[in-house]
Amino acid sequence: MNIGQASRASGVSAKMIRYYESIHLIKASERTDAGYRTYGNSDVHTLRFIKRARSLGFSLEQIRELLSLWEDPHRASADVKAIAQEHVAQLEQRIRELTEMRDTINHLAHACSGDNRPECPILQNLASAPEEGHSCH
Repeated sequence: MNIGQASRASGVSAKMIRYYESIHLIKASERTDAGYRTYGNSDVHTLRFIKRARSLGFSLEQIRELLSLWEDPHRASADVKAIAQEHVAQLEQRIRELTEMRDTINHLAHACSGDNRPECPILQNLASAPEEGHSCH
């Protein structure tokens, strides 16, 4: 199948397919005599794997490792689990950071009277540029 068909079958855009090839996340496609890319069912299966991993927030490097393990029939499931657990830890850290951001912005929004006066604790806080790692509430 051509790149458009592979894109429709996998749900991955043609632009992303070309990108994944350029960074060697997927193997370079076969080419016709005219230079057009051709893909098989296994390529589509790999693209779906990548799409699902991306939807779960895995980084490209983690996906590269997962693909390598997926293709290795002698892999240890512990290796796959370690990647997943590392990703969970990263997600939990990001959740903590987002929660802190939400709480800070919520606190500032409640402190703002929201009237026609120019005083605004939100803008004052943004302008104060607190030291990194310090909460604003």
